[in-house]
Amino acid sequence: MTKVGIIGGSGVYEVDGLTDARWITVDTPWGAPSDQLLTGRLQGLEMVFLPRHGRGHVHSPTSVPYRANIDALKRLGVTDVIAFSACGSFRQEMAPGDFVMVDQFIDRTRHRESSFFGTGCVAHVSLADPTCPRLSAQVGDAIEAAGVRVHRGGTYLAMEGPQFSTKAESTLYRGAFDCDVIGMTNMPEAKLAREAELCYCPVAMVTDYDCWHPEHASVDVAQVVEVMQHNAKAAKETVKALPSLPLAQPRGPCPHGCDRALDTALITAPAARDPALLARLDAIAGRVLNS
Repeated sequence: MTKVGIIGGSGVYEVDGLTDARWITVDTPWGAPSDQLLTGRLQGLEMVFLPRHGRGHVHSPTSVPYRANIDALKRLGVTDVIAFSACGSFRQEMAPGDFVMVDQFIDRTRHRESSFFGTGCVAHVSLADPTCPRLSAQVGDAIEAAGVRVHRGGTYLAMEGPQFSTKAESTLYRGAFDCDVIGMTNMPEAKLAREAELCYCPVAMVTDYDCWHPEHASVDVAQVVEVMQHNAKAAKETVKALPSLPLAQPRGPCPHGCDRALDTALITAPAARDPALLARLDAIAGRVLNS
């Protein structure tokens, strides 16, 4: 059965309308997640919600415990992850208030643990197509049903932050890198979701034009917060539309192989694998390690 995990980005700290709702504490081998996780049902669809920055926005983009967050979602039985995040736009047509269904990434982060695997158990998953087309298509329909303009496809430049870009960086990313939006939190989240064999759908909520646009002021927090409040309402309306989609029906194997990403990824010989690391991978890779 499908169990949807919602990762709330800046401005999205709760989900409304859940029945049997309760906040629970989840322990992981990778430390504590950003916050407790909210579990419940929305018109029968099982959901788990996690505020990426914690309630009250206590984690910076760099200090978010990405591995613990993904492990906690997987540990609770989540199959599909919808990840909302605020972003800047490099495209005139991708205006503040629009949502972008990201399907590619350029990762410029440098201070974050980006894999569950390592010395003692090495794995190489494919990130050629880092998001789930099936899930993205359905979530795009939910966004349209919520009355929000959605762009289906786009490249997300993940920067370290927490500072915003310089004009030189913004011009580089928009021009030579040919990116569409810029944000600080979808990496290494997307990489970890793939290692955890989760279908992953990032929804980039545009708040500003970064600092490249000659007719718009350079981005600042006050500007972001104003648009962010509008986007948060739209995100909640999107979540409300999910139970009416095919997503809510019994699910088979992912047609794009997201749920089988580890089938050919493990390269360390079984006899050489580190038992301590294998114990930490119980939720993430138990399917292949125990087969």
